[in-house]
Amino acid sequence: MRSLRADELLLAEAASARPVAPPAERARGLLEVLRQVVPFDAAFLAFADSGEHRPSSLATLDLDDAAVRFLEGPQVARDIELTGTDRARPPLGPSDLPYPAEELATWADCLIPSGLREGLGVALFADGGRHVGHLAVLSASPAPPSAATRRRLARLAPLLARCLDPMSSLLACARLVQGVTAGTALRADGGCQVVPGLATDPLLLPGSPLLGFVRRRVGDGRVSSSFLWPLGGAHAPDGHARVTVLSTSDDAGPGLAGLALLSPAPPLHGLTPRELEVLGLLVEGCTNSDIARRLVVTSRTIATHLEHITAKLGTPTRTHAAVRAERDGLYVPAAPC
Repeated sequence: MRSLRADELLLAEAASARPVAPPAERARGLLEVLRQVVPFDAAFLAFADSGEHRPSSLATLDLDDAAVRFLEGPQVARDIELTGTDRARPPLGPSDLPYPAEELATWADCLIPSGLREGLGVALFADGGRHVGHLAVLSASPAPPSAATRRRLARLAPLLARCLDPMSSLLACARLVQGVTAGTALRADGGCQVVPGLATDPLLLPGSPLLGFVRRRVGDGRVSSSFLWPLGGAHAPDGHARVTVLSTSDDAGPGLAGLALLSPAPPLHGLTPRELEVLGLLVEGCTNSDIARRLVVTSRTIATHLEHITAKLGTPTRTHAAVRAERDGLYVPAAPC
């Protein structure tokens, strides 16, 4: 592996100094460091188009509110596509265009009125060729950027992409869950996205019953939760998997709703598949009669199940059993009664 150059070290150190900072704060810090090695008067850093046909602003430097509002609008997305700065290519500036920059609304209606005459735009691609963002560094001088500046920005773009990749934050969260075997990122549009470094699993494919339940759990607004899922059928002939659901914050990235992770089931304290079902209904607030009706058994049978459950969990009441089951993820979830 080649050694890092001084400018790369500066960015890498800036990123590592804010490992748990919100993305916007981390991005602004990176722009401040970038300014030391790639001179500019203003900058705009955004997540890639989230499907809403406009950039999702992450951080800016020295741009007024009106300019930022324009740069977050749909016209900029069209101009980025028109100039090809959403593709893997060297940084591109207005002096590289085969027509005057004034023919682009972004320059004519926003940047030039803001006193900016030149600059460079570059798409940011993370590992695996995923387009994660767009960077524009802007200058008040009409002089085109030097060849050295262009080379330096091109070399630093992949490092910036890795630092700001929302999937990196999701993978860091996934590593906090012990024994993770597979996972997927949930998109707000109903799709899924592979998380680099995590395996996939049929349980987490679009359209699976588990993924449908996970989406409802994310929609409930819970930050994190865990539960068991039966393998091989409703009566768990192949045992259970532990499912951990993490909701993402608004600044995690455009269109990302949450993260679903699979790991081996924890010790079940002798609880049977039926008892885990009963616990799931108990966690949902169902009464003994509700549970009996749902499972098509008698209330006396449910009372017997609850006696066994409280004994195995060492809890004095059904309420305590439900609290412990939800806390430890020791239940198979059920729809509310």
